[in-house]
Amino acid sequence: MSSEREILSWEIFGESSRALAQMVADDGYEPDMILSIARGGLLIGGALGYALSVKNVYTMNVEFYTGVDERLDVPRILPPAPDFVDVSDAKILIADDVADTGHTLRSVQEFCAGKVAEVRTAVIYEKSHSVVRCDYVWKRTDQWINFPWSDKDPVARRNWAVKDA
Repeated sequence: MSSEREILSWEIFGESSRALAQMVADDGYEPDMILSIARGGLLIGGALGYALSVKNVYTMNVEFYTGVDERLDVPRILPPAPDFVDVSDAKILIADDVADTGHTLRSVQEFCAGKVAEVRTAVIYEKSHSVVRCDYVWKRTDQWINFPWSDKDPVARRNWAVKDA
């Protein structure tokens, strides 16, 4: 892995999230809800919700990364998963910070398939090796990305050992 990194500051996050929302609006896509992939997609999902005047913002927890460039074999959707009752006509915008391998986004797309009318994806960053080509991308890079919400050590540590179901 290269030692060069893409650095996203809080200020640039504000600019990138606004530009991403503008791409969605300029495309004429009017999502009924935004589905944020936790944890990295929480902030971008909220920012998109405000910028696009979408109040229905949901969260989906997907575990995949366990460290810098370390991941599980496959993404795992963690409970509670959104309950898509009476939303078969809904348009959803899935929001995440980065489409790295794309496997997390793909698992969320597959979760939504057949439950809603249309699904599109929006990310701040997309990498060239992602298995998903996102509908809305602020920037493409193949560098490791330092996000302002995760570039410092936690102030508290928890043991999040993966337990077999």
